[in-house]
Amino acid sequence: MNDQNAALIRTFYDAFGRCDTDAMERCYHPEVTFGDPVFQELEGRDRVMGMWRMLLGRNRDIGVAVRDVNARDHDGAAHWTARYTFGRTGREVVNEIDALFRFEGGLIIRHHDEFDFKHWSKMALGRPVGLFFGWTPMFRATIRGRAMRSLEEFIETP
Repeated sequence: MNDQNAALIRTFYDAFGRCDTDAMERCYHPEVTFGDPVFQELEGRDRVMGMWRMLLGRNRDIGVAVRDVNARDHDGAAHWTARYTFGRTGREVVNEIDALFRFEGGLIIRHHDEFDFKHWSKMALGRPVGLFFGWTPMFRATIRGRAMRSLEEFIETP
């Protein structure tokens, strides 16, 4: 266990829970990459932090709880829970997420989140839509496209 890297993960999620994007940003390497089932691959601190700022700007009621933090010299992992209201539907979401990290120079250079997209879509969009369409590649592509368009608009007009 690398206590310094484990503390970095905890610092990131503590800042996330406070919606403190400046403190979150200080945890990331300038060349950080991020991926998850929705945003897939984002490169560079500006784009990754743009995503977090956009999401937190839309979800000020977010609750973040992290557990099972472990870290070695170059990589680490954690499990975290996000609780928030999905803006488009007003539905409550409780998303269970497994995060993987790589570290370089005492900062996070790679952050990957994994969660059950179908389960998320049922919570965020409601049972009929999420249940019937949440598993289809076309539906996932639609959600990803909307998310990326929102991010591009957010980054262009801060």
